Amino acid sequence: MTDPHVIEHVPVAEDVTLHVRRWDGGDRRPVLLVHGLASNARLWDGVAANLHASGHPVAAVDQRGHGRSSKPDGGYDMAGVVEDLRRLVGHLADQFGWHRPLVAGQSWGGNVVVELAATHPGLAAGVVGVDGGTIELAERFESWEACAAALRPPPMAGTPLADLERMLRSSHPDWPESGIQGTLACFEVRDDGTIAPWLTLDRHLLVLRGLWEHRPSQRFDRIADPVLLLGADPGPAESDWHRDKVRAHEAAAAALGDARVEWLRGDHDLHAQHPERVAELLTRFADEIES
Repeated sequence: MTDPHVIEHVPVAEDVTLHVRRWDGGDRRPVLLVHGLASNARLWDGVAANLHASGHPVAAVDQRGHGRSSKPDGGYDMAGVVEDLRRLVGHLADQFGWHRPLVAGQSWGGNVVVELAATHPGLAAGVVGVDGGTIELAERFESWEACAAALRPPPMAGTPLADLERMLRSSHPDWPESGIQGTLACFEVRDDGTIAPWLTLDRHLLVLRGLWEHRPSQRFDRIADPVLLLGADPGPAESDWHRDKVRAHEAAAAALGDARVEWLRGDHDLHAQHPERVAELLTRFADEIES
């Protein structure tokens, strides 16, 4: 079956156009999907296809600096990327009649949509953090320098595409093809068959700095919209990171006025690994908001 998505390039600032994959049609609540750091819209392909099949209009966006979107030198702090998202929601409303979509973000994208709910109440019907939304890197790293040193991305430029694909399939044998292809789409393929990340190192560090500075726990009391926190449960291999995440989810649920917490066994990229289940949970959450 042919994928019915269309591509759109949406201007959100003088020097920024966002690349959007859109699935039109359906009479259920629209859903906007927001990726994580160094990711891209195509990691959501499997979720989007399942949501669309269930009757939801869907859009997935490459945030600034990522994928096929513009790559300006600045605007990567939380305020900048939230403003991009606000303008995109406005565009979808004006051009396609989207009214108060459900907005879901993964990892860093989860923090972005939480900040959207805090600063623009009522713009979304509800927000979802997929293994994100509660990330506070300053709780783990006492300085930005320590955070940058620990989370600096590995050098990938120059890796043969075939080697990257082989590694992905070996390390994620249970992922569907949409997850593999979505991950490969995080990289530009050069004429010589090697890859380079679409998100350059300098821009990666700007986004990471914005995430390190973000304190979602200080924003929860400003959020009236319903929130779903969907956390990845690593199972027996849990770590200090996971235990901290569980505590953060519990604290968020207590602080938020209308919150639900769900745990799903899997990787950090739950949307790539379990697209059908994630889409099912998003649809259920949308239906609960309707009621």
